[in-house]
Amino acid sequence: MWRSVLLLLHLLAAMAWVGGMFFAHFCLRTAAVHTLAPPQRLPLMAAALTRFLRAMAVAVPMVLLTGLAMLAQTGMAHAPWGWHAMLTIGLVMAVVYAFIHGRLLPRLRQHCAASAWPLAGQTLDRIRRLVMLNLALGVLTVAAAVLGR
Repeated sequence: MWRSVLLLLHLLAAMAWVGGMFFAHFCLRTAAVHTLAPPQRLPLMAAALTRFLRAMAVAVPMVLLTGLAMLAQTGMAHAPWGWHAMLTIGLVMAVVYAFIHGRLLPRLRQHCAASAWPLAGQTLDRIRRLVMLNLALGVLTVAAAVLGR
């Protein structure tokens, strides 16, 4: 039962994280680019990212902690290679998340508050590229989970 609860929490948090990145990049960003000028689009994206990354401040540690707990139950030596791959990739993803949340998002918000649209656009582009990296890594972790059994 305990393992099932850990797995449920792990999967829910991972779905929120990876699914949220997919939505932000492929749906919200593209709609905003096609319908809003930078003075409207950039503050919208900053506000949306602020809310998303705040929620991920719960989800990201939950993914890592539940994954580590399940790995500890099985034992590192007995875990399938895919679990080791998921742990490694998950740690890299967490570092990327922390950089976006701790460094780039505050810059984006500052640039938006100062109406410095070119700088805000450059910062958002850096965030976009890192979100795409994390999304690709997230898909890779799903592949490791399925194929690395």
